[in-house]
Amino acid sequence: MKLGFFTMPIHPLGKDWRTCLREDREAFVLADELGFVEGYVGEHATDKAENITSCALFIATLIDVTKNIRLGTGTVNMPNSHPVAVASQVAMLDHLLNGRFNFGISPGGLLSDAEAFGNLDRDRGEMFLESIDTVLKIWANTPPYKIQGKYWTVSTERTSIGAIGQGEIGKPLQKPHPPIIVTAVAPFSKGLVAAAARGWDPISANFLLPKWVATHWPSYVEGCKAGGLPANPRNWRIAKSVFVADDLTTAKEYATGPRSPYRHYYEQIVTKMKKGGRANLFKTDPSMPDEAVTVDQVLKDLVIWGTPDKVTDDLLAFRETTGEFGTLLYAGKDWADPTLARRSMALMAEKVVPTYNSATKSQ
Repeated sequence: MKLGFFTMPIHPLGKDWRTCLREDREAFVLADELGFVEGYVGEHATDKAENITSCALFIATLIDVTKNIRLGTGTVNMPNSHPVAVASQVAMLDHLLNGRFNFGISPGGLLSDAEAFGNLDRDRGEMFLESIDTVLKIWANTPPYKIQGKYWTVSTERTSIGAIGQGEIGKPLQKPHPPIIVTAVAPFSKGLVAAAARGWDPISANFLLPKWVATHWPSYVEGCKAGGLPANPRNWRIAKSVFVADDLTTAKEYATGPRSPYRHYYEQIVTKMKKGGRANLFKTDPSMPDEAVTVDQVLKDLVIWGTPDKVTDDLLAFRETTGEFGTLLYAGKDWADPTLARRSMALMAEKVVPTYNSATKSQ
């Protein structure tokens, strides 16, 4: 199992935005130093707590302060931007990172973003597909472009001057394009089936019960089969909320206590999912009423915490439910205590993962 990082950081509303951004950047720098293989960052334009507004811009600030970690958008919310802007900016970012880039995409899940961009009542799934198809057509073709869609039209026919490069949209460094990554946020995801058929790799979200995460592997296999592609568990990433400390008392308090950044995170997530009609993600039984979904139960079901030995055992038990996967994406949270947050990432990389891999290798 490889170790990666994924953050859609949810900060306290009163925390200085500059501090939030500085600590979020420091988490990626630390992940690189600790040998995390990849890291993803989310984006939302209309969320004061989840306050990284552009994942591509945020990644650009990490180019010269990271060395080895692959950096990924987690995700570009495709309906909220013009495909030309996405295609050109992602291509440039891939060059700036010298190919150290993964292209994470989604329809976007925050309803206030959709409303602000005028997409709340549109078919955002349809917009997502048209947008990524348009981006891929741009990268696969040469100018002048003429790409007609329902939501966007891309043309440089009237203004191209090939001799001087006018009217040409840049292509990524990686060929034919950077790895495309999609997040799977629903049980038995049909979107994952379609994505796998196109050769795109999945991330299972960190707010799904383990039993629902386990449904993603059969969906991935089904999609790969439809696309004539091999289904390799190494391509499956699972995001997971984990906190590691040197003693159990500290670990439990930081992960579940009243001032826990993990509690704050899931208070926000549960509120959003209930409001959006998606509380089923947290239900062991779909017939449960939404009122039965509590933050305490969600923390119990979704957060792995403890000393390195306990966390390793809990991750091995998690693997018994999900099956084999390639990369665990350590889910970033607000650094309520920067020292403990840093220590957790270090223990995860230096103690938990090596012990976990030794245990699975012997199986």
